Amino acid sequence: MSGRECYHCKQWIEDGEGHDCWTTTEAALTKDLSDDLQNAWERLRETAVSFGNQRIYASHKSIMFSRRTCYFFVRPKKNFLELCVFLGRTLKAPQVRRSDLASKSKVYHIIHIKHRDEVEAPITEWLQEAYELSDTPPSRTGKLRAKLGEKP
Repeated sequence: MSGRECYHCKQWIEDGEGHDCWTTTEAALTKDLSDDLQNAWERLRETAVSFGNQRIYASHKSIMFSRRTCYFFVRPKKNFLELCVFLGRTLKAPQVRRSDLASKSKVYHIIHIKHRDEVEAPITEWLQEAYELSDTPPSRTGKLRAKLGEKP
């Protein structure tokens, strides 16, 4: 039989067979998580859903949360959940491992979650802030505020 192995998902694909390994689900991305990470994921998802109307979908190796634009996403890893939150300002907090400009008006923040108890204030407040920001058009002063670390 002739065919090839997909570079990304390592699945064998016969010649002429259609293949789209980029299509995935939340369940597929979270199925191998430890109990602690599974509980943290559930609490994180429940928190986001409580904010209101939004679209939650899996894309490649991430689970995206968006309104008009994506306001945060989660990359499930072996030992933690990597949270990427988009805000209109730069956070200075011990939970934030890295941040940088994502656009003219938004700053991304990388946060690692290892346990359900970490999904509480201030992280939940940042998620709420990002949710509210994601439905507003970008402002001209967003870039300046993001660089200065000021609140909008």
